[in-house]
Amino acid sequence: MNRPPAVDGGRTRSTGPFSGDWERLAAEIRACRLCPLGATRTHAVVYRGGPSPRVVFVGEAPGATEDATGRPFMGRSGARLDAAVAAVGLADGEFGVLNVLKCRPPENRFDRLAARTCRPYLRRQLELLHPRALVPLGAVALRELAPEAPPVLTAAGRPYDSPDGPIFPLIHPAAALRSRTLRERWDRDVRALGAWLRSVV
Repeated sequence: MNRPPAVDGGRTRSTGPFSGDWERLAAEIRACRLCPLGATRTHAVVYRGGPSPRVVFVGEAPGATEDATGRPFMGRSGARLDAAVAAVGLADGEFGVLNVLKCRPPENRFDRLAARTCRPYLRRQLELLHPRALVPLGAVALRELAPEAPPVLTAAGRPYDSPDGPIFPLIHPAAALRSRTLRERWDRDVRALGAWLRSVV
């Protein structure tokens, strides 16, 4: 399977240049030391995907592989996400992937204080990318994008409105690696996402 194009230094390898505003924002994120995570990370993790995506997938935080590579969703969860992206028919350049947190939290424990620091970066990323739909992956991303939505196990698999536009929550792909029940739920909800995208996005 072809992975989406990487974004390095504010540039993409295969979908053309990003705007100057995006390049400046990417550089600002990579240089950020506004919270303690800036001192413990290897790389800030900005984004991978196209400059004008139809759909942006929003995760929680970088893990060890993402911290080492500077790219979001590159481990086992990333492989499952990429398979889902292919299954719903999104081509390279039609989607993007990013996280609420831009730096890996120690022991992969989500840091709510760091999330407050990262929130303006997330808002600016979404404004510049201007996707037609967002797919929050897991409870943290759903709460960030749609605080009034039901818990993720209730919300996943159905579209909702949010201040940032239409969203279609999914459980986190890592959850689908933990049990057969959640794997079946993931597969079912991905099929529903594909049908929704074909009808409205």
